[in-house]
Amino acid sequence: MNYFQISNLSDAQLIAFLRDPRTITILLVLSIWALIWKGIALWKASKNGSKPWFIALLILNTLGILEIIYIFYFSKKKEQNQVTQQ
Repeated sequence: MNYFQISNLSDAQLIAFLRDPRTITILLVLSIWALIWKGIALWKASKNGSKPWFIALLILNTLGILEIIYIFYFSKKKEQNQVTQQ
């Protein structure tokens, strides 16, 4: 079964696709990946006192993309500003 053509599946084929161990494994790995990045990003946002980022990271689900951008770009920017002000 081609994983990129699920829109043309019948109900029985879709159920079989969702019960496939490979599909379950992929969904489980993606969920764990997103949860780890979301946890780290939320922790950094709360530590930096950034309510708008915390709310955005909490609500939006981007499979870790927004979280990674926040962790490696925006949170470092905030930490550098705090260090220079002290």
